[in-house]
Amino acid sequence: MSKKWLLLGIVIIMLCILAACGPGGMEQDANVSAGDMPDEPSKADLTADIEADNSNEIDDLVEAHFPLLDVVNGDTYDAEVYATQRFNKEELVSLFSSAIEPENISEEKDNQQIMVYPDDFVTLKHSENDDNVILIEVASEEFVRNNYSPSFLQTYFTYRLLDSFLGNGWSNRRARACQSGDCYGGYTSGGYGTPSRGSGTFRGGGPGSGK
Repeated sequence: MSKKWLLLGIVIIMLCILAACGPGGMEQDANVSAGDMPDEPSKADLTADIEADNSNEIDDLVEAHFPLLDVVNGDTYDAEVYATQRFNKEELVSLFSSAIEPENISEEKDNQQIMVYPDDFVTLKHSENDDNVILIEVASEEFVRNNYSPSFLQTYFTYRLLDSFLGNGWSNRRARACQSGDCYGGYTSGGYGTPSRGSGTFRGGGPGSGK
């Protein structure tokens, strides 16, 4: 009898480990609403400040003007998630493009849009809890290369384009890695396995925060 219970315990532990490692093993909570947002400058002031900003890197531009919601931690590189209720996606795409020209802009699909810069991928989407809040995920190229699921990115770009952004053969290599659950599909409450995330509360950032 004791061996039976021991074997049952081992099976349960293995099932728990497999569940934790799969695509739903970790939630990236995107459920922020307007009531959770810290105070922001007015839309007009933010627009003027961004247009006057001399930043050459999109991550510096976003960090300087929007409150930081969360950080998603990869093995070496992180993705930062900001939020705003002052703009919609189309306005942010236009504003960011005018300030720093991207290499590519995806079509809007699944209520999301991705802007590709030389060193960063910027994903814009509505909060799942409030359409008036836009989430801005800024992921370094290395974070995307080492963590993202190609099946997620193929929703927005062809494999050929992805390999041109991230290196020849990247799509196939990552697809093989994702078979073990080692992949990430953006900041959403649906959960996409690794990597881990921070506290999910606003953590500073925005005007005057600096690096």
